[in-house]
Amino acid sequence: MDSSLISIAAAAFLLLPLLYKLFCNKDVSRKPPEAGGAWPIIGHLHLLAAPEATFKILRDMAKKYGPIFQIRLGPNPVLVVSDSRVAKECFTTNDKALASRPKSLSIEIMGYNYANFGFAPYGPYWRHVRKVVMLELLSKRRLEMLGRVRESGVKAFMGNIYGSWKRDKIGSSEDDVVMLDMKEWFPKLVMDIMIRMLFGLGYHDGGSQASETISRFFELMDVTPVGEFVPWLRWLDIGGHEKAIRETAKDMDGVMEAWLQEHKRKRSSKPKEEEDFMDALLSHFDADNDIPKDFDPDTIVKATCMAVLGAATDTTALTLTWALSLILNNPSTLENIRGEIDIHVGKERQVEESDINNLTYLQALVKETLRLYPPGPLLLPHESIEDCTIDGYHVTKGTRLLVNVSMIHRDPEFWSDPDTFRPERFLAEHKEVDVRGNHFNLIPFGGGRRICPGISLGLQSVQLALASLVHGFDVKKISEKPIDMTEAPGLSNVKATPLNVFLSPRLPSHLYG
Repeated sequence: MDSSLISIAAAAFLLLPLLYKLFCNKDVSRKPPEAGGAWPIIGHLHLLAAPEATFKILRDMAKKYGPIFQIRLGPNPVLVVSDSRVAKECFTTNDKALASRPKSLSIEIMGYNYANFGFAPYGPYWRHVRKVVMLELLSKRRLEMLGRVRESGVKAFMGNIYGSWKRDKIGSSEDDVVMLDMKEWFPKLVMDIMIRMLFGLGYHDGGSQASETISRFFELMDVTPVGEFVPWLRWLDIGGHEKAIRETAKDMDGVMEAWLQEHKRKRSSKPKEEEDFMDALLSHFDADNDIPKDFDPDTIVKATCMAVLGAATDTTALTLTWALSLILNNPSTLENIRGEIDIHVGKERQVEESDINNLTYLQALVKETLRLYPPGPLLLPHESIEDCTIDGYHVTKGTRLLVNVSMIHRDPEFWSDPDTFRPERFLAEHKEVDVRGNHFNLIPFGGGRRICPGISLGLQSVQLALASLVHGFDVKKISEKPIDMTEAPGLSNVKATPLNVFLSPRLPSHLYG
């Protein structure tokens, strides 16, 4: 062969990798656009410290940088996704690659060093505990068995409101009402139901103490200690956040440990049909030889109960608060719900869980509430366990992922009149859209393998409580002004102002006993 041809062939062979990279694999090193305004060391952290809800700050960035962009929080790269198409790619094609959770100072301390399975890294421990939770609490059979517990909790709630009305009512005899802040009452209702289901106790048997600690927990979760993102400043504990976190963790462990020891003492004498979730966990982990040895059984039981209690209480109460606010701002909606309930339930008994399947307008209303005011407008953060490609961009291992579902839920390309409260959309053009991770335009509970496992429990609790309240009481605004729908700063979608309403009973008095 001619020497010149040999030289050309050799040169082409050596250049093949470069040519392939240039022409056939252009996206290998293509990085997502990074938002401007980063500072040395802290990155974009200062931008998220504005007195506005975090999801709104990221929404404004998305309008400038597009549906997928990157920010830096300290040394940590964070990918922000605000588009249903990209979210679907994250939770399907890249589901496993993005299946872990980032480490956090507050979760390390308050979550038993990541024994809390909701924040545990992806791996055997997380898979095992999640499977146990699904079996012992969230399976269809178990949820049906616990229906009576939810009903008794809601009936106690109705009785408490009626008791307040009898004691504190104001006005003439025909128009007696009581004014209550439902933003304060809903967390008590949900806490009572969860305490009954998890520990077999009532709110006043210890739930009130747990409620105060849980509330403090979420307050601290919404605070970002400087040491979280600038580790060399952690020793200063600026603002005293780490001290507060440790004190709250100690308080919560004290509550959990007391309930755990009480359950252990009563196990031998408690009938099987009276077992609660903590009993079931104790029995399971005592007999389970295949449990990963990451933590001792007592720690797993406490952390798992804490995970379920914390996740269910805050999100359910927030959804109820926003749902009632939307109803009061839209009187025709209240008439539609009440008319539907009166047809299927009547006025001679209270609402039962078996009635919910017939209340299609109510179900649509809850969907619309979750669309407009998801309790977690930013899904819990994910973290990549390997390099991956998202929307053509190269995402490196260790990158955190934030999905702005609030922006996805108001995408005008999918939702007509996206900012308008219109439950009827889920009875017509979007009748088939659900919230279970099958339709990525509506993912208030997330998607993929880290989707919230308590979707059915959450929906059942919200629907039963809301139907019972609207059915049992005439609920009115305290003035002609619309209910204030401002969101508070932070990560959770908290209503910034109280939800004061006038209530008066509309059923026979014996139904509130």
